[in-house]
Amino acid sequence: MPGVPDAFISVDVETAGAAPSRHALLSLGACLVDDPERSFYVELQPTTPDADPAALAVSGLSLEHLAAEGVPPAEAMARFAAWVQEVVPGGHRPVLVAFNAAFDWMFVADYFHRFAVPNPFGHAALDVKALYMGATGEPWDRTSFHAVATRFGLHPRLPHHALEDARIQAEVFRRILAAPRSPRRRPHKEMSK
Repeated sequence: MPGVPDAFISVDVETAGAAPSRHALLSLGACLVDDPERSFYVELQPTTPDADPAALAVSGLSLEHLAAEGVPPAEAMARFAAWVQEVVPGGHRPVLVAFNAAFDWMFVADYFHRFAVPNPFGHAALDVKALYMGATGEPWDRTSFHAVATRFGLHPRLPHHALEDARIQAEVFRRILAAPRSPRRRPHKEMSK
């Protein structure tokens, strides 16, 4: 929709592993990029017992605790969609923003689809790493969270709590947009055939 203003929403997820086809979405945090106190957080009941112990160790979340205390996934996603509708001003388009959007996006989109909740973001997400690469001319291997946060004077580690991570990512996103643009680096020389 050309000419429609964007409403950027920073989103982060914590999961039981790397693939939504095998692992559960355990928590989802989101905030408006321009107003991080307007936020959303939910912990979900797991859809499967399959889990990567390393993923659980990163988030500190427990499948047993979430099975008892988490929100059913269909309800969690309906709440999230309602929150997006509530915080996005009329006439604006919600845009999911994430630091490594490919990971967060696949879980969010899968859960919206799987639990028959219309996805308010449509079929796209804005990746903070790619934005940083384009804005600064840095190569992909210099787009880790540690590298980007350090460049902008922020703490170089995320706490791996979905809402806190979403707020930190929103700050990184704002700083990238506000930073002066670096001159474009020369492209790598093409290999001869």
